[in-house]
Amino acid sequence: MGVAHGSFLLIYALVAIALLILMITRFKVYPFLVLIIVSMLLGLASGMPMDQIVKSFETGNGNTLGHIAIVVGLGTMLGKMMAESGGAERIATTLIRWFGEKNIHWAMMCVAVIVGLPVFFEVGFVLLIPIAFNVAKRTGKSLLLIGLPMVAGLSVVHGLIPPHPAALLAVQAYHADIGRTIAYGLIVGIPTAIVAGPLFALFIHRHIKLPENNPLSAQFVSKAEPKPDSELPSFGITLFTILLPVILMLIGSWADLVFTPKTLPNRLLHFVGTSDVALLIAVLVSFWTFGAARGFNREQIQKFCGDCLAPIAGITLIVGAGGGFGRVLMDSGVSKEIVDLAQTAHLSPLLLGWLVAALIRLATGSATVAMTTACGIVAPIATAAGVNVQPELLVLATGSGSLIFSHVNDGGFWLIKEYFGMTVGQTFKTWSLLETIISLLGLGLTFALSAVV
Repeated sequence: MGVAHGSFLLIYALVAIALLILMITRFKVYPFLVLIIVSMLLGLASGMPMDQIVKSFETGNGNTLGHIAIVVGLGTMLGKMMAESGGAERIATTLIRWFGEKNIHWAMMCVAVIVGLPVFFEVGFVLLIPIAFNVAKRTGKSLLLIGLPMVAGLSVVHGLIPPHPAALLAVQAYHADIGRTIAYGLIVGIPTAIVAGPLFALFIHRHIKLPENNPLSAQFVSKAEPKPDSELPSFGITLFTILLPVILMLIGSWADLVFTPKTLPNRLLHFVGTSDVALLIAVLVSFWTFGAARGFNREQIQKFCGDCLAPIAGITLIVGAGGGFGRVLMDSGVSKEIVDLAQTAHLSPLLLGWLVAALIRLATGSATVAMTTACGIVAPIATAAGVNVQPELLVLATGSGSLIFSHVNDGGFWLIKEYFGMTVGQTFKTWSLLETIISLLGLGLTFALSAVV
């Protein structure tokens, strides 16, 4: 692959992304179709074999959906049960009572940080979005003011703080100490979440008007008058049911500490701790706690489950297609070109870790892929350079890079756009900007910390 071809590849990728944004925003073509068309054109332009292009797109689409379709489906069922039983309303009113309406955006950030620790971003998002819809309805505030602090909290723990799976992989790759990484991650992560979440939301929600009716919100907010307290499930039961998948995933991550690896109890804990199984168990438990115990019969519970899946079909397809586009970018060699570019620039290991992760994130759309790939590239370079950098700080720098500017090839971008009922332009001004604030501030604070420790 010649140099010219290399730089042409990067130009093709930029043109593809520009074309994608233009077709969706200007010509209002449905994102699912645009993502497929642009992926095919990019594959052809970059000289991929034709039979490879479709296969590549299908692989990316399948890999993304394999995880997200199940998570979004089960999470939506759990959210629907929570909404119908009044559980979401119970949590919303309790949070408003504890923190006051004025500080509710701080409450949403704290909840997201706690729920987000052991679970992937999408899992935390589908668990918490019904609460955000209910809090927004109860307080009459913009969904952005409630929802952005929530996604900021989820995103920060996703990129910076173990035992989150992505951060945990980086800890292993850099041979970092997990305890110290968690401590440093909190030092860097909490101020970052505060700035990118509540403070940014206070500023941006004044400038962006969301549509009056959001079809997804209707799934999770009951139309009826608020129920009297006695008819709502208790706060403890509700909290237990929502946090059940989080608890199960945490237990799964401790399996090797509790039982000898490869033994039956160990395998069982790992199995129960996978996000799909943990969510499935929580949904089944919710049929009792939010269903039967609240007087719903089997037919009603079945109907809730069926009803809530229709509105998410479109989102799921778009998220999958975003994954397909990311995969074509990877297989066409664009990602490799970007990595080569970063390696030739002689930078400090912290900046290199951040830059490689940031470029892979921009090319593939996945923070997890960006983090894991960047670790593999940067770890040997950092060792060979012999520069004395704490591996824990490398984890944070790489994690910060992996969160930069989420755009059209990221499943999370479409998830947020659809749930918040925004246009592509509004999603750039809110979510993409929020992610970039996290990335840059995370890097800045990591550098500041490296000067101290």
